[in-house]
Amino acid sequence: MLTTKQKVKLRSLAMNLRPIFQVGKDSLSANLIEGLNNALEAHELIKVTVLKNCSDSIKELALDISSKTHSEIIQIIGRNIVFYRKSKKQLIDLS
Repeated sequence: MLTTKQKVKLRSLAMNLRPIFQVGKDSLSANLIEGLNNALEAHELIKVTVLKNCSDSIKELALDISSKTHSEIIQIIGRNIVFYRKSKKQLIDLS
């Protein structure tokens, strides 16, 4: 569980990130979850865009992705969701 201070730091880092995944009409698939897991391990902090043709609620989708990837939702702005999961390499210093 992250503290408020840590989430603020991660939000500031996420501002400069480009979304590396898009969720479309197919919603969540096994390949997407696997790709998100790999990206979280490599980068720790990722941004995902939900396309307009996705029928799922953005909040429900964020919770679903978070539970399946064991990551934390840092921020939801519009159709963008930011996730964080500490990797084995620990790339981001949250102190």
